[in-house]
Amino acid sequence: MADLPDPMDSSPANAFKVIIDGIVIPKVIEVSGLKSEVDKIELKQNTNDGKYVVRQLVGRPKAGEFSVTRGLTGSKTVTDWLKVVMDGDVAGARKTASVELLDYKGETIKTYEFMNCWVRVVELNALKAGAAEQATEKFTVCYDESSVK
Repeated sequence: MADLPDPMDSSPANAFKVIIDGIVIPKVIEVSGLKSEVDKIELKQNTNDGKYVVRQLVGRPKAGEFSVTRGLTGSKTVTDWLKVVMDGDVAGARKTASVELLDYKGETIKTYEFMNCWVRVVELNALKAGAAEQATEKFTVCYDESSVK
């Protein structure tokens, strides 16, 4: 993993890649919803002297989801993946995914990994006569576990 050249530098938000089952997804414009989260357990109790105390305990890791927007191409990879999900092939639908943050030279700074992923939604942007913009495909990926390397 690369390190940024100066301690005052931060990773650029425009340098990243999305990989699903070892395949780099082309034409990615945006990735949103990247987060790792755990449940919070509130423990409310009274002490022996009657004082009310609230403690926050660490709960279980939560599953989550993230969205990827990419330029529309003739590729049916994502829509075929959704069809596998809709057909109920749970084992065939599960994949691994990662999002790599890159430095200014294109070297990986940090990798967000997601396990047991499946696609939940595939959506096209609005299509308008006379529009001067590209068509995009946005898909939402659900995952059971995540880690950061």
